[in-house]
Amino acid sequence: MEEKVLKIQKIRRGIVIDHIPCGKALKVLRILGITDDIGSTVSVAMHVQSRRVGLKDVVKIEDRFLDEKEMDKIALIAPNATVNIIDDYKVVEKYRVHLPKEFVGILKCPNPRCITNHGEPVKTEFVVISEKPLILRCRYCERDIYQEEAIENIV
Repeated sequence: MEEKVLKIQKIRRGIVIDHIPCGKALKVLRILGITDDIGSTVSVAMHVQSRRVGLKDVVKIEDRFLDEKEMDKIALIAPNATVNIIDDYKVVEKYRVHLPKEFVGILKCPNPRCITNHGEPVKTEFVVISEKPLILRCRYCERDIYQEEAIENIV
């Protein structure tokens, strides 16, 4: 029996974010600010079969690249994701995102009493206390937050 495969169009230049945990692709798009028409091709594949991880999501974005803060945000959602840099329809670079030791200015502290929520000119700082499970600690109020709460507080 012939197997039918649905293929996503290749992109000329841009990024492919692979090995996103199943069901998290839309969160990746949200943190990258892709919530409306950006004028470039964006492909999202969800619940894709993978020999290595079972089910995964994949995001392709043409004419877009990531800065360090965006990489840190992706690491919160998908600590095992890989990013492929595409040029002239070919992968020219591939790397795995890494969880930094601290997150500066990319999360809002969920503690309403934290100094970072009172108009003071300080950036939030969260230190990684544990990777599995992911636990972050606010440097100012010392509140611990887990991965899902951190994802909901990405700015």
